[in-house]
Amino acid sequence: MDFRVLHTDGNARTGRLALARGTLSTPVFMPVGTMGAVKAISPHELLDVGAEIILCNTYHMYLRPGQETVAEAGGLHKFINWDRPILTDSGGFQVYSLSPLRKISEDGVTFRSHIDGSAHFIGPRESMEIQRALGSDIVMAFDECTPYPSTYDYTLKSLELTTRWAEICLKNVEKPQTLFAIVQGGVFKDLRLQSARQLKDMNFDGYAVGGVSVGEPKEIMHEIIGYMAAELPSDKPRYLMGVGFPEDILAAVEAGFDMFDCVIPTRTARHGTLLTTHGRIIIGNSRFRRDHTPLDSDCGCYTCLNFTRSYLNHLYKAGEILGIRLNTIHNLYFYLDLMKKIRAAIEQDRFSSFKMDWLSAYQ
Repeated sequence: MDFRVLHTDGNARTGRLALARGTLSTPVFMPVGTMGAVKAISPHELLDVGAEIILCNTYHMYLRPGQETVAEAGGLHKFINWDRPILTDSGGFQVYSLSPLRKISEDGVTFRSHIDGSAHFIGPRESMEIQRALGSDIVMAFDECTPYPSTYDYTLKSLELTTRWAEICLKNVEKPQTLFAIVQGGVFKDLRLQSARQLKDMNFDGYAVGGVSVGEPKEIMHEIIGYMAAELPSDKPRYLMGVGFPEDILAAVEAGFDMFDCVIPTRTARHGTLLTTHGRIIIGNSRFRRDHTPLDSDCGCYTCLNFTRSYLNHLYKAGEILGIRLNTIHNLYFYLDLMKKIRAAIEQDRFSSFKMDWLSAYQ
């Protein structure tokens, strides 16, 4: 991995993250392909909308089809026919969010599969083994995603366990995989700073902030975003996990973050919420039934260049799969195009005014 900051505008920055399978322009958004597929869109369509990297999920790929099956196929890239970079998260968040009967120990987490209730165990060593078999380009250290709300004492014990697990992950990762650590600490600033300090001393390839957007009020999330980026090494990629809506990403870029992922563009597309330069549209609303204009006249995606709001409204009302696909193409293009505009604004030293103007039109 080679990461270089190319330009700064305040705390916002552009960069290049070179990996074996491709070079990413940062700030970058990663579409989420939880089970080895970005929902409702094919790999070649991902390229068409401008995706440079996707995220897949260690927990889900471990449970089904199993890392052995993926390894037999030649690794995750060949298995899903995607030859560009892939980041796999460690599975810690999914164990937290999908397995309420989990039992945490010093060695890892015993949990029940959300699919069939079978018992499983994943710890830092196991997470590294699974991600090694998958063959992803960027791997995440195994962590405990601290629930919200949590007491100060519980959060402290949780982040200390995450730190010990991170050290084990560092000893068990194999090149050429790139390993990112995950900062925890809940909503407590001193614990967040403690977690960052401990992980920085270990010299990981990159640093992520986890445990946000897990139920805490948005103003608290933005507070954490505001102070955390500056606490992470300036010469390493900074990744804000699971965030978020466009306004959240703009705030995080302003703070100095470089990498983002979220299910929002694909999930909202499936439920008929489309993002445009002038705000969100609920395409199932009756007022679009006879609206024969493009979804977003400022958008260059396949959907907007070829179809109208009326047709998208019809597809949604009729429950046609094509509607979900066209919605997904648009929402992902919207996010990835926003990242291009963000990078251009930073390079031209006008990010602050761009952010203000963009949000004014969007809201």
